[in-house]
Amino acid sequence: MDKQYDYLVVGAGLFGAVFAHEAALRGKRVKVIEKRAHVAGNIYTKEVAGIQVHQYGAHIFHTSDREVWNYVNQFAEFNRYTNSPVANYHGHMYNLPFNMNTFSELWGVRTPAEAAAKIAEQKAAAKVSGQPRNLEEQAIALIGTDIYHKLIKGYTEKQWGQKATELPAFIIRRLPVRYTYDNNYFNDTYQGIPIGGYTQIVEKMLAHPEIDVETNTDFFANKAHYLNAYPRVVFTGMIDQFFNYQLGELAYRSLRFETETLPVGNYQGNAVINYTDAETPYTRIIEHKHFEFGKGDPEQTVITREYPANWQRGDEPYYPVNNQTNNSLYKQYAKLAAQEPNVIFGGRLGQYRYYDMHQVIHAALVTVATEFDK
Repeated sequence: MDKQYDYLVVGAGLFGAVFAHEAALRGKRVKVIEKRAHVAGNIYTKEVAGIQVHQYGAHIFHTSDREVWNYVNQFAEFNRYTNSPVANYHGHMYNLPFNMNTFSELWGVRTPAEAAAKIAEQKAAAKVSGQPRNLEEQAIALIGTDIYHKLIKGYTEKQWGQKATELPAFIIRRLPVRYTYDNNYFNDTYQGIPIGGYTQIVEKMLAHPEIDVETNTDFFANKAHYLNAYPRVVFTGMIDQFFNYQLGELAYRSLRFETETLPVGNYQGNAVINYTDAETPYTRIIEHKHFEFGKGDPEQTVITREYPANWQRGDEPYYPVNNQTNNSLYKQYAKLAAQEPNVIFGGRLGQYRYYDMHQVIHAALVTVATEFDK
């Protein structure tokens, strides 16, 4: 029965859904299997009290790629949400990304020249020069010591589970620093949240007569059968797990979420508030209704506390740890992958890259072009 399909897609997240959708449009018959009880992977949203709850953390769509923006707009209408997180450091609130509002609140400065002079003074005092050797040196080189200690160090060390002096500089190299009163976190041309949540996007991608979807189905429970029964497999899980960790484990960071519904209409006044001190165990609190400008029950709200966690086998992997050691190991796994001519590895886990949503869609479309438009 399985041999009637042209493709097996393992994982019903964005990469797998885009590939399945495009394959079906080209007349291919596709089976999609997903180990969770729902499609949409980590962008899954569900409605609670009229509020679209981001089940696996905040997801804000942003891109400067017009092709990707037009593509995703086929499946949902996006609102004008702009990501403007706020940092809470021991009860003091600061705007993110670092901009004139942050500098004014922190130092009482009023002009870009005053802010730049303050940062230059702190960089000089810290004696950071030359090529930064780690995240701490990179952060101080970008923004000085006050902001580093209050708004970067504690948050980053919680997020990655390592000292900032042990983390690579590139993690923070593109940190937004603005000498304007602009709280928009992203520099991208397009930004928004799909009205009615993200799940609908993947559901529409997979709503094709040539696509069959099975949830609660674990590829690894019957791996040999799947590889034998399907002529082509698109695998979006962990590449090291596919090869039974034979070269060793790649490192990941996991997350734990605590979500609760509260009998108040507005809990914190913003969709995302980061807790940047080292003592608070969670990194941020998300208030979901603010992604859609307060839509939902006016007497209730839903919040989620996000706790970073060490990953071990059996946990959900959320972030690849792309340091030199892991990237080197991934390259070895990629060589093994190249010896699997009937398997395509894709997505954040299959390609071991810290993709944002628009990057996943772009990577999937590139894979589609490689596969079909030869």
